[in-house]
Amino acid sequence: MLVILGIVACVMCVPITEIITKHRREAIKIKAEMIRDEIELEKIKQQNFVIETEKMKIELEKMRLDYTPSGNDLLKL
Repeated sequence: MLVILGIVACVMCVPITEIITKHRREAIKIKAEMIRDEIELEKIKQQNFVIETEKMKIELEKMRLDYTPSGNDLLKL
């Protein structure tokens, strides 16, 4: 009787092990996809930062040119 119970227990372990393994594989796939998405988001954030920085440099240069007194402005005073 104990031998039969041992055989049944071994046979039942196979499907349970398969279910657990399948679940872990799916979890790893989902985690890998999330990491890929996070990397893509970070790349987009970096590109946006570079674009915004260049835009601010251009605006600053424009402000410098607009507010820099020229030689003619000094003569008018």
